[in-house]
Amino acid sequence: MVVSVEDVSSSVVREYLSRKGLKRTIACMDEEHPRTEASINNRSHLRQILNMEDLYRKNKAQTSPLKTLLEIIVNHHIESLKNDKLSSSESDPLQSAQVISLIGSCPAVTERNDTKTEKSTTASVIRKHVKLRSDIEETSASKPTSSLPETERLSCQNQSGIWGYDSEDQRGQPLITSLQNNESFIRREPERKITESTQRSRTNRIRRGMMAGPIASTPQESNKKRQNRRAEVPQQLLRKEETNRPSWDGLLVTGVNQKSSESGLSEISSADCEGVQWEFGCAPERENSFEKLRQDRLKITKVKSLTMPNVADLNVSEMVLDDIDDDEDVRELSRVCFQRNVQEHSNADCAIDIHTAIDLKAVLLGSSLNCFSIEWRNQSFTFSETHDLRYGIVQKKGGPCGVLASVQAFVLKKLLFENIESSNTGLQRLRPSNTTRRKCLVLALAEILWRAGEEKQATIAINSGRNHFTPTGQYKSEGVLEKITCFTVDNIKDLQLLLEQHIDQFEIGGLGCILLTISAVLSRSIEKVRDDMDVPTTTLIGAHGYCTQELVNLLLCGRAVSNVFDDDMELDSGNGNMTLLKGVKGHCDVGLLSLFEHYNICKVGAYLKTPRYPIWVVCSESHFSVLFGLQRVLLTNQDADLEFDLYYYDGLANQQEEIRLTVSPGKSSLSCQDDDTDLIPPLDHCIRTRWKDASVNWNDTEPIL
Repeated sequence: MVVSVEDVSSSVVREYLSRKGLKRTIACMDEEHPRTEASINNRSHLRQILNMEDLYRKNKAQTSPLKTLLEIIVNHHIESLKNDKLSSSESDPLQSAQVISLIGSCPAVTERNDTKTEKSTTASVIRKHVKLRSDIEETSASKPTSSLPETERLSCQNQSGIWGYDSEDQRGQPLITSLQNNESFIRREPERKITESTQRSRTNRIRRGMMAGPIASTPQESNKKRQNRRAEVPQQLLRKEETNRPSWDGLLVTGVNQKSSESGLSEISSADCEGVQWEFGCAPERENSFEKLRQDRLKITKVKSLTMPNVADLNVSEMVLDDIDDDEDVRELSRVCFQRNVQEHSNADCAIDIHTAIDLKAVLLGSSLNCFSIEWRNQSFTFSETHDLRYGIVQKKGGPCGVLASVQAFVLKKLLFENIESSNTGLQRLRPSNTTRRKCLVLALAEILWRAGEEKQATIAINSGRNHFTPTGQYKSEGVLEKITCFTVDNIKDLQLLLEQHIDQFEIGGLGCILLTISAVLSRSIEKVRDDMDVPTTTLIGAHGYCTQELVNLLLCGRAVSNVFDDDMELDSGNGNMTLLKGVKGHCDVGLLSLFEHYNICKVGAYLKTPRYPIWVVCSESHFSVLFGLQRVLLTNQDADLEFDLYYYDGLANQQEEIRLTVSPGKSSLSCQDDDTDLIPPLDHCIRTRWKDASVNWNDTEPIL
């Protein structure tokens, strides 16, 4: 497969961005300039194509080696430029005179140099390599240049790498360029097979010096031709000459490098070829040869266009920049995998600005001067490694328990009732592998955010690692919201793919709970969250960093309502004024049981008491935990004598064993009524709000009081 300059250049840029950790920039680049099948995703392969193994080894031997290939290339050219200037100042007069003599033998060059002094001509010549100078000496010694036939004389000039310039101010620039540096920057693979006649035509033209290209009579004509010509000279040479001289109109003579000569020749238009003929006195019958070459080039272009793969069919997800290296100082691998099917759907990413940050802090914490507690900033969704509790998410300290319990409930739903890939049943599903539980976490987060976005769109908040705005005014910075970048998608499959791509930030990174909370608020929108509440000034994070009921309801039901009863309720506040209290609308997949109902403080409606799955978030004394069953039949069975088991998990309790409760509806012993209520576990009271007068057996497990 032909490796194009564009593919190699893009790969070099991606390697630079990857080594610098600029993941968001790579994602934008992959979206605006998608990868192709020819993209190079292995750093070692990229070095081989660029033929820079020697440069790479020299760089590694340095005290402070450069980390990216682009930096190594740039450093090489900077050093080469310094060496060129030094070599020019130390060159001997004899060699300068010999090169001047060789150049002067060309009619095209001599004609333009007639009006210039020998001093200005000498200053325009730079010799880069000893080999080049020795070749010139041998040529001058064996056969005087002036006595050579025109064809051989031009061919000799071709091998010397002579530039042709248009204006007088350009004649003072270097005319001899090393072509060996070209291969150290990029090794171009030969293009498709070309007919034998085309090869002969190219060889003849090289010998006749026609690679020197046309010389425009005016700068205007030169600019016009340059716009119509797509020069494919190596990028290293372009950079170097553009550094020395901002604009040039001549084409490089690349007689030594056959590959570069052929590629550069194939791009010359027929108009340019005509100019070359008149400049060098070529015979008019050569016009047919040029026309044939141009037609061959068009045929090759058509073949290439037919054989190029369909970009839509490429699996871009597998094209991750493979940055495996033996450098000890760079071990982290920046893996960017921006999925093609995510790009094709409407998704937008933007950084949070200061105005959004102020509004977020107001709805979350009550004021833009407040900050997240250390418990929130250090909490993520990390699973337990205890064998019997591998499904459980561990809570480090008190505070974000409402977020953790809500996510835990949906993880259990995915694990127990929707994990169709697993052949295990019942308790076996509670011992998932690392891959399975991570996948369930991705699906759980996606369902929560998708429901918050009314199943139309969702927003994911990601920590970009760098600040996007400078805090000013009434805003207290803490390094959290300033670094947030948001991705908005309108398809749940795209949502799952993006979450899978960034799941480490939720599962391992310290900001997992904060990122999910922000994502849920932005998916719902700040305006709708305020409208959901009975009192718009209510916050989602209450005193001492505890989750409010509004935040738990947002995660469970998709709406940040303040109550847990069914539907809305109107209260007469007197004087004909009615107060609307908003409750839960419709059955939820995951339910809720509250100890406050036992104390007649609130009433949990049937929508939350009888969810679609036997999983409940338990609110007991300002702490949230999870109660769940393994069989959905217990939600529909009306037999009061049927016993069933429920499992209890509290991520903050530092559980080391499984807690299994046997519930017997309607069989509460009368003696319990006489016992000290302080000795009855609060969880028993919560269970009895759902199964009245039920007997709860802790099965030799120490009750949690």
